[in-house]
Amino acid sequence: MNLDLLRKSLIATWLLTAVFSVIEWHGQSHAMLEAAGMGSPFWRDAWILLGAAFDAVVGLALWLRPGRLSYRVALIGMVAMTVIATVLLPSLWLNPLGPLLKNLPIAAALLTLDRALTRTPTTS
Repeated sequence: MNLDLLRKSLIATWLLTAVFSVIEWHGQSHAMLEAAGMGSPFWRDAWILLGAAFDAVVGLALWLRPGRLSYRVALIGMVAMTVIATVLLPSLWLNPLGPLLKNLPIAAALLTLDRALTRTPTTS
């Protein structure tokens, strides 16, 4: 298994998600939060900015500082965002494009990378 390719695909996923969240700031991103009942444009902007910033930081951490800490922070953040999205818009689980369903293979990839570190012997 090519773990480097797996890691690079996760980097691309996180960084591009950050970019697309900003590109779609007043389009899909706002519409999704509005559909979830978030009426205040201020809070929609705040959540979009927070999510995009988190995605960018995780993508950069996976790229520049790959390791157990970055894999686990990414996993915890992804789980937290999945839970929040599930509470706000549970119908996302039924979307045929799988905006939440895609998190299952992402979790598997992060766990695979994390476990690979456990199996890698260290030199002193």
